Amino acid sequence: MADVVSTEGPLLTAESLTSGYNGVVAVADVNLSVAAGEVLSILGPNGAGKTTTLLSLAGLLPTMKGRVTVLGEPVDTGRPYRMARRGMRFVPDDRGLFPSMTVNEHLRLARRRPDKTRESMVFARFPALANLQSRTVGLLSGGEQQMLAIAVALLAEPRLLMVDEMSLGLAPMIVEQMLPAIRDLAHDEGIAVVLVEQHVGLALAVSDRALVLNHGRVVLEGETGALLRERDRVESAYFGAGEFADDESDGSERQSVL
Repeated sequence: MADVVSTEGPLLTAESLTSGYNGVVAVADVNLSVAAGEVLSILGPNGAGKTTTLLSLAGLLPTMKGRVTVLGEPVDTGRPYRMARRGMRFVPDDRGLFPSMTVNEHLRLARRRPDKTRESMVFARFPALANLQSRTVGLLSGGEQQMLAIAVALLAEPRLLMVDEMSLGLAPMIVEQMLPAIRDLAHDEGIAVVLVEQHVGLALAVSDRALVLNHGRVVLEGETGALLRERDRVESAYFGAGEFADDESDGSERQSVL
């Protein structure tokens, strides 16, 4: 039986979230929230604490301090099955698939209902999967695997979807196709989405709000429309204001993230 869930307020909140590994703090005092139908992007360079934050939000990594509420109740660290019952789905950066299983086997295991109505919806969103049902995952391209990972999550009819580095290892053209699909899912189905990304410009284009992490702390946040109008602030936050101040001479060599 599914857990009873409160439907009032944001579907995910974090207050002063601090977490890390083996007693070493990796992220500190992170505050965020995401509502139904909203896409929140967590941005930042490698090592900024993006995945650590996401794992803590999903209850897969214990928090050191602060409070995380998912779908109306405190997060259950180490009990992902309870989080799944509440309607949360987490797509890791390695996609969480089984190379020796077929596409259809993944979809069959993920299906919550005996009918295939939801599956038809998934194929409408990702039509390439319809012709790949008998193919094993190990023979799929990176983009096809990512489509399947999202499809598996969607078949569970989530209310909250967390996706870690969806673009990892994918060609830019595939990323440009996948990210708008995430936005459409959130807006059309009322799913709250938390998206961890390094492709800052693309992520901002499909998100409602975003925050930038650097050295484990939130250094910039806001609505994406405003952030896109202040690209210099976003890049400064992404690379670190201290780095800009200390080494202005090589700024021309630093590639834009937008």
